[in-house]
Parts: sequence; C-alpha cells; structure tokens
Amino acid sequence: MTWFNKQSRLVQIILLLIPVVNWVVEIIVRWSTWFKRGGVVRLIICIVVTFLGIIVGWVDAIWCLLFKRLLLQ
Repeated sequence: MTWFNKQSRLVQIILLLIPVVNWVVEIIVRWSTWFKRGGVVRLIICIVVTFLGIIVGWVDAIWCLLFKRLLLQ
C-alpha cells in the first residue's frame, strides 16, 4: 500500500486501467492492507477483489482519479 501511494497519480491510474495488472495490484494492495490493519470489512473486500479484481480495479481507477485514494481504503 505504501508503494502504491508513493506513485504519482498518473502511474496509479495507469496501473489500475491495464486489465491483468490492475487485478494483481488490487490483490497485493488489498491483502497487504488487511494483513497490516485487519478488519472484517477489509477481509470481505479482499475476497471480492480476488474474484472480481478487474472490475474493482476499473472502479478504483475512477475513484483514485476523483478522490486520490482507493475505494474503501
């Protein structure tokens, strides 16, 4: 999560727009956040991202563009 947040907005958006790359980035960022902070909501999001990561990645790209962070971060 720290690595992703250190990237410029443009790099974050590009990473979240590329179909397979966004799924990998989502899985790494979401699961590392859950391991670090825990929580039931984060766990549910991690499970959803594992199976629907490409769709969530595109939603996160738009969310990141508008609000400069991932959805439900």
